Amino acid sequence: MGNDGRIDRAGRKKRTLFVLKPSRLHLSLSLILFSFFSCPQDIKAQLNTDRLMISGEIALHYEDYVLSIQYFNQVISQKPYLYQPWQYRAIAKYYLDDYTGSEADATEALERNPYVEGLYDLRAIDRIRQKRFEEAISDYNHAIRLNPRSQNYRFNRALCMMNIKDYDQALLETDTMMMRWSHMANAYTLRAEIYLQQQDTTEAVVWLDRSLEIDPYTAETWTTRAFVSLARREWSDADRQLGRAIHLKPKTAANYVNRALARMNLNNLRGAMSDYDTAIDLDPHNFLAHYNRGLLRMQLGDDNRAIEDFDYVIRMEPDNVMAIFNRGVLREETGDLRGAIDDYTVIINQFPNFWTGLSRRAGCYARLGMKNEAEKDNFRILKAQMDKHLGIQHRWDDEKVRQVRKRSEIDPEKYNQLVVDDENQVEHEYKSVYRGQIQNRNVDMALMPMYQLSYFAYRNGVQSYHAFDRDVEAFNSQLPTPTSQQPSPLTHHLFVNIGTVQLSEQQSLDFFSEIDSLSIRIDSADFKQLPQLLMLRAVGYSVIQDYESAINDLSTIIEVDTANTLAHWQRAVCQSALNRFNQSHGMDVKATSVNVELDLRRAIELNAQNPYLYYDLGTHYALQGEYDKAIDSYTQALELDAHLAEAYYNRGLAYVNADHKIEGIADLSKAGELGIFDAYSVIKRISK
Repeated sequence: MGNDGRIDRAGRKKRTLFVLKPSRLHLSLSLILFSFFSCPQDIKAQLNTDRLMISGEIALHYEDYVLSIQYFNQVISQKPYLYQPWQYRAIAKYYLDDYTGSEADATEALERNPYVEGLYDLRAIDRIRQKRFEEAISDYNHAIRLNPRSQNYRFNRALCMMNIKDYDQALLETDTMMMRWSHMANAYTLRAEIYLQQQDTTEAVVWLDRSLEIDPYTAETWTTRAFVSLARREWSDADRQLGRAIHLKPKTAANYVNRALARMNLNNLRGAMSDYDTAIDLDPHNFLAHYNRGLLRMQLGDDNRAIEDFDYVIRMEPDNVMAIFNRGVLREETGDLRGAIDDYTVIINQFPNFWTGLSRRAGCYARLGMKNEAEKDNFRILKAQMDKHLGIQHRWDDEKVRQVRKRSEIDPEKYNQLVVDDENQVEHEYKSVYRGQIQNRNVDMALMPMYQLSYFAYRNGVQSYHAFDRDVEAFNSQLPTPTSQQPSPLTHHLFVNIGTVQLSEQQSLDFFSEIDSLSIRIDSADFKQLPQLLMLRAVGYSVIQDYESAINDLSTIIEVDTANTLAHWQRAVCQSALNRFNQSHGMDVKATSVNVELDLRRAIELNAQNPYLYYDLGTHYALQGEYDKAIDSYTQALELDAHLAEAYYNRGLAYVNADHKIEGIADLSKAGELGIFDAYSVIKRISK
């Protein structure tokens, strides 16, 4: 064996990579296996545990939480006294919204190492999600003792104090923060919100304005300031302040709903309608947006679409009498008299003295020629209101448009008033690395992942697209037909797919088992079978995101056959994924990034008609910020396959990042046309 000078493909430690000569392959593998099995058991266990930990961390990094839990389960079963697998499993469970399980694992980790401040932070956030603020405060007390200089811990503790209405203690905490960190704008905003909860708007405005002087780029501060303006009926100020909040954080539906209220009172009906539409785009189940848009459509005479909004509200809340009555009015206006009678009857049964409802139902009965029923309703009205003249009620007037009711207020006489929340609240962002919910994905400007070999067929959610490559088909044609003795999915077929597939718990266990079975076959395989089996196992490792093991198998194949296109291709993809993980941990990946490009270029030399190789090369360049090179590579991919939607999508993002916005939007539009609907959300974001 000789040193080929190649940079370690794993990129984690400086290790020497040896070339395996084809003629000595069996001997080399035998020596490796002999060395491994002759190692002391504790060394083998340590190597296995380290590999499982790294694979679990990689799966966690790429947000495959179920798979990462499987890895950490194995580490815990082997070494339950280590705190890190408990910690990482807690993080995975947190992002799966399993706050109870995450808290339990964080507690186990703390029992093993009570000096890790981040564990207290994680457990505190778990408890906050469960509304157990007192216990979260206790955790932050521990975390602050370990790290008294952390702004985040003190801020979160103060928020918890406010949530349990311990206002005096919360104000003292903000005093401490402002004294230590005079430019911490969030502390001033939090102090203002405490005063708002104590109904002291004058003092709240003082602290909000000071916060905005320090940092005018925090959306939550502008939202809180707008709540004060709305309460004071300062509509122009509220419109301007919510506009700033929306500019800084454009995906918060509540801000659009509140700005629509301000715009209604400024008689900017077109702007209000636009805000309601946007709020529903962002949050299709937003009650206030649907209800108030229905009222606005009533005012504008758009009765049929107003009915659609109230239908939706009634599906959300079948007993919402206000929505039912409004739908009745709209049905009456559009000629659906029997439907209107049904809706009015629901309200009258609940509110027998609701004279407006009785009058309207009587009118519907009369128009249908049902005189007896109409007379009964009119008699009920006359009997109770002999001295009250009932005039025709206008659907809207200047006074009504400025009136609002609380959502919990049930008064049928206020059926045509806009609805507002019982209490305006800013959605708090606890300052923590665990604050987000990653699986609740917002479309961002991220590139689509690389194409690679997989055991799962390509799936586009909108259209059928078969990702075909001649070398993959040739490999599949050489595979033995599975038998009842060997029904393994890893001996069926390989596919070209994009990115990784998130596995269920059972799928993860199945793949672990099948890889073990393949390993046994590799140990006894002859020279001719070995490359094929190593390729199958390498792709299996890729599926479960054990990239180091995959790279080792692929490197062995390449030493035997330097013209193996699939091995170069898959190794480049695995190394790229490993590089991004290592880079997130502060490691320098420049050298191993060169290896990615070398492998892809070698694969292209061997199969210049494969569009996925050019696409992957373009994605590699885009990840490096080399957008001109990326655009050229994507263009070559599209010349080979004009229906490669992901290439249009990524080239669009590359154009945008290279300041060619028009070309970028055109490409994103084409990607959307071909089935990547996320492209339209990106276009909207770019256009704004």
